[in-house]
Amino acid sequence: MDVPRDQITMLMDHGLYTSAQMLGCFLVSSSAVNPETSPHIKAESLVLLGDALFREREHRRAIHTYKQALQHYKIIPRQTSTTRISFENEVKFKIASCHCALNENVAALTEMEGIPSKARNLQMNLLMGKLHRNSRQNRAAIACYKECLRHCPYVIEAIIALAELGATAKDILSLFPQTPNRSGRPPFDHFESSRWLQRYVEAQCCIAANDYKGGLELFAELLQRFPNNIHILLEIAKVEAIIGKNDEAIMNFEKVRSIDPHIITYMDEYAMLLKIKSDHLKLNKLVYDLVRIDPTRPEVFVALSVAWEKKDERGALTYADKSIQIDERHIPGYIMKGNMYLSANQPEAAVVAFRGAQELKPDLRSYQGLVRSYLALSKIKEALYVAREAMKAMPQSAKALKLVGDVHASNTSGREKAKKFYESALRLEPGYLGAALALAELHVMEGRTADSISLLERYLKDWADDSLHVKLAQVFAATNMLQDALSHYQSALRINAQNEAAKKGLERLEKQMKGVDPDAPEEDEDNEVDDADGDPEEAELL
Repeated sequence: MDVPRDQITMLMDHGLYTSAQMLGCFLVSSSAVNPETSPHIKAESLVLLGDALFREREHRRAIHTYKQALQHYKIIPRQTSTTRISFENEVKFKIASCHCALNENVAALTEMEGIPSKARNLQMNLLMGKLHRNSRQNRAAIACYKECLRHCPYVIEAIIALAELGATAKDILSLFPQTPNRSGRPPFDHFESSRWLQRYVEAQCCIAANDYKGGLELFAELLQRFPNNIHILLEIAKVEAIIGKNDEAIMNFEKVRSIDPHIITYMDEYAMLLKIKSDHLKLNKLVYDLVRIDPTRPEVFVALSVAWEKKDERGALTYADKSIQIDERHIPGYIMKGNMYLSANQPEAAVVAFRGAQELKPDLRSYQGLVRSYLALSKIKEALYVAREAMKAMPQSAKALKLVGDVHASNTSGREKAKKFYESALRLEPGYLGAALALAELHVMEGRTADSISLLERYLKDWADDSLHVKLAQVFAATNMLQDALSHYQSALRINAQNEAAKKGLERLEKQMKGVDPDAPEEDEDNEVDDADGDPEEAELL
């Protein structure tokens, strides 16, 4: 043979894919190989070329080359049919992988379905599970992921997917191989070295079931055994971001970046938190780093969307859309879109975006977004339904209780119920400032200004938070206690110099102190709708 095939393999092994695909062109065009007398050699040469093209991300060319290989293999006599079938299955998997890289899930699934289930290896089952899940064929996806874990219990992707698809920890752990090896010990022993994996499975199942507290406790236990584990730190930070523990989440994201400054996973979540904190310097630095590391990842486009929202809303929305085009299962892209549509006073579009996130994986943020969107549309019954769904999904969540309170607080007839829900949320999580601020606002709406001030001052003794100072300043300003209001606005800005509410409030206050009547705030008193009939399930959770 003019071109030795082992040289192409050597080049591939050393990552020299460009040279490999150039050499492959010589190999497949060599006159020394007769495709009629040696079809298997021609086919195998084409597969080598296809592999090089795949590595070069020339996926269309790779698909074309692999299909040529299949055509040549069909000429092989039937007596070697077993080898031929094995070869065909492997090439079909390679073609499916190319389609998957091109986000052509239907074409990829069609290729994979041509491989009998018994002939699928670990890689094939994992890809099949992802494709079924992308196609919302959850039962088939579960079967594929289970097969992965029967083969190898350490396929972390399969563990996470099964947890998110509703499998219990017991179900997942029962899949792990238990056949004794030559030493007489099972390959997977829960009570020795692999106890950590059992804890990891339990943690992912807790998070998937919205038991965030239980999941965080298990992850914290794992972190003691594996200090500075980037994956565990990221999982903890993501959950903390979801449940509103913003300071803790930021600290963990920063710790991850200090360990590995080139990490991209979940960095869009970090970007959203930096925006909430108005830390534009860190946000801009983060986005610059992410674009430089890998500008093709969905997280990078969400981070770009976060950074550009205030400068160019249309451009920011385009970035969020791009993140979903790259990965249609990328939940932060939908959350970002929903928040932007709400900010732009387009609640109908926001509902669609938050629904997209919820269909992939319901979490606290998608519930919160839907409630806010429906309230903006004056659809109180729909908002109450979503809030109650959140409460059922997260019965031990103060945030879910507050959501129900928010809906009741949106009309005068439900304010007493709202008060009970806010108080219940604070009993469940005394440090939940969101519920404290909502209750303080409710006191003001009901004319109980002294109660509002007392509540906020009590919280300020334990939490030096800029949002508490802003709310207290607003209450003082509304009751013409302008000097007290000034003091608290200034305190808020000392804690967070970028707090927009404090800046605007201070500007408004200065006008009042000069005797200038600032523009009256917009009022929305047309939202009084009959409260949907009280749900007995609510009373049980109060």
